[in-house]
Amino acid sequence: MGEYIVRCTACGRKQPQYALHCPDDTALLKTEYTERRLTPRDLPGIWTFYDWLPVTGHIPIGEKPITYRSTGLSGELGLNNLFISFSGYWPERGAAIKTCSFKELESAPTMQRMIERSGDETLVVASAGNTARAFAEVAAQTSQKLLLVVPSADMHRMWITKERSSETTVIAVNGDYYEAISFAETITGSPGFIGEGGARNVARRDGMGTVMLDAALFMKEIPDHYFQAVGSGTGGISTYEAATRLIGDGRFGERLPVLHLAQNVPCSPLYKMWCDDRNGAGCVSDNNSSDWKEMYTDIIYNRKPPYAVCGGVADALSATGGIMYGVTNREAEDANRLFEETEEIDIDPAAAIAVAALMQAASDARIRPDDSVLLNITGGGERRAREDCTINRLDADIVVNSTGQWEWGQEGEQEWELELNGGRVQ
Repeated sequence: MGEYIVRCTACGRKQPQYALHCPDDTALLKTEYTERRLTPRDLPGIWTFYDWLPVTGHIPIGEKPITYRSTGLSGELGLNNLFISFSGYWPERGAAIKTCSFKELESAPTMQRMIERSGDETLVVASAGNTARAFAEVAAQTSQKLLLVVPSADMHRMWITKERSSETTVIAVNGDYYEAISFAETITGSPGFIGEGGARNVARRDGMGTVMLDAALFMKEIPDHYFQAVGSGTGGISTYEAATRLIGDGRFGERLPVLHLAQNVPCSPLYKMWCDDRNGAGCVSDNNSSDWKEMYTDIIYNRKPPYAVCGGVADALSATGGIMYGVTNREAEDANRLFEETEEIDIDPAAAIAVAALMQAASDARIRPDDSVLLNITGGGERRAREDCTINRLDADIVVNSTGQWEWGQEGEQEWELELNGGRVQ
């Protein structure tokens, strides 16, 4: 159990087990597992997919997505084989992700790998909210050292259902997600801190890939089409990689699913790059512009996604004959309303972007009525979670501006020093 190697997608050379980069190029790394067949293990939650996760053990936490066949939304859209992957809280269907986001699929294996590294560093995670919430939920139960860097505008998403760990620190950045990422990178270059790697972390990608694994087990096949809203596009890469492993298994079909990836226009870099849409996808990205602040959901706005790198979004779209969608705020609102009416559960705004893309595809006949379709609802059930669970807010310990200067939390001006959990930033 737990046997794998890490290999560069460009040069093909084997890399160290916990590597994030190849020293010879900028390509993404990928995992290759000794176990070629998908064999569910008698383990809880996400760990049922243990053989295809890059870990050699498992922490006693970590939920998995659930898959079900739609009757409500499928009837409205005229799709006879619509399946939904739901990552959130919906106890009636067995969905138990209490932070209500598929980012928990990333956090559990990533935190397990931190334990395996046997280092005492503080893990640094930049997030627009959902990822930080997922990592904080795990850290609350494992007491691992964690530093979260989140845009101030996204602090309303910072809550967990456990008591906050004393080893978790939150920095709010008065800027957008990219500026939070940039600030986090300055911290990871200091002794005692380590970055989780984002799209370059194979644990995050393979954790997200369990959406496709769970669906394939339920459907008994790889779906013809896959729909998801994306920011960095890492979820699309993960799905493509998981599908290639399923083809290698030999029991789920021989064709890759067509990736249908969606973004919220006008702030939609992936849509712009793939479609070369110079009219509808431009977005002024600086702090003085209100474009990104007026999106239906800014949580999927990433200024610099891993698009053109080897093994990145462009490769995944090309390999699958994929399609990018631009979704307006109005379309997202209509999609959110339709999903809640037909499936009877609330969903995350990002998930509504995916539903809107599915509605576009059905209307434009990009999918046929009898095609098998998997819709990834990447977050949902927050209203139910707030009714059933204790909600603990995570407030910022420190607030900085986009250049890293203190605005609140500790004295300091141009030069400052931050001591957290044994690490030091200067």
